[in-house]
Amino acid sequence: MVSMVREDEIAQEPFGALEPEQRRRMLELGPRWNDDIVGHRKAVIDCYTPVVAAAPKHGIRVEREIAYGPHARQVLDVFDPAPVCGEGAPREAVLFVHGGAFVRGSKSVNGEIYDNVCHWFARQGFIAVNVEYRLADEAPWPGGAEDVALALAWVREHAARWRIDASRVFLIGHSAGGAHAASCLFDPALAGAVAPGSVAGLVLISARLFADVDPRNPNAGPVRQYFGDDESRYAERSPLTHAACAEVPVMIAVAEYENRFLDGYGAAFFLAVLRHRGVPPRFVQMRGHNHTSIVAHFNSGEEVLGREILAFMATVPRGT
Repeated sequence: MVSMVREDEIAQEPFGALEPEQRRRMLELGPRWNDDIVGHRKAVIDCYTPVVAAAPKHGIRVEREIAYGPHARQVLDVFDPAPVCGEGAPREAVLFVHGGAFVRGSKSVNGEIYDNVCHWFARQGFIAVNVEYRLADEAPWPGGAEDVALALAWVREHAARWRIDASRVFLIGHSAGGAHAASCLFDPALAGAVAPGSVAGLVLISARLFADVDPRNPNAGPVRQYFGDDESRYAERSPLTHAACAEVPVMIAVAEYENRFLDGYGAAFFLAVLRHRGVPPRFVQMRGHNHTSIVAHFNSGEEVLGREILAFMATVPRGT
């Protein structure tokens, strides 16, 4: 008997929304990810850019380059899924913080990649905010975390303008952006930077949760540039050290093929929060995916991680 597999089921396989040749290339790239993370990152972006460029975006208004601070990089984009005149019910919001190893990156790499994350959430009915932040050359530790805190303050201040439910803002950080997101919420050095109740839940995707300059770390140089030359201070400046301070609900996602050590740090953060609370945070490993495709695939037709995040958000009680 022939088994009939629906097209939408195939799309939920790793890279299942891609053409067969592209899917084969992405699957082959994974085990070799750490051989050349810069080159492989480019390959993933080149693969996904035309796919997400062709994805549905109708009905979403994007207002770009809104200043949340005085620096040129302290800007954000707002993706509004249903702009209407008059009154409307407040909507949940997502604030996304991109990666870039602390020293590079932008909220919109090429007009498509990281915009795709916000387009996908806007299609689910969220107000989605894409955040730029200062880099390590101008704002070493804790500059990135301070910028995330400022962006959260901007969202809270302008919630009425965008019809955002200020009690339902979810913070999502990828890679270095995950480090900044976790630090701004949990690091005692930034206590008071974020107003109570500003974040309903935190999603850490392939986040740099511990500062290390291990020679096997492909981003050891950028880590040093952001966290400083004094390695004796790395532990106290690392989000992992402050996991027990995590009071907001947390979800952690890692790729099967990560920048070296990031999956281990994600798992350690999970265990630290579990020991602290006794209630496990949500933990997801994206089979087949790598450090870049784990976000580049959003709005491509593959929705496994997106649906896991929505399920996590649904478990967060109102008023948390």
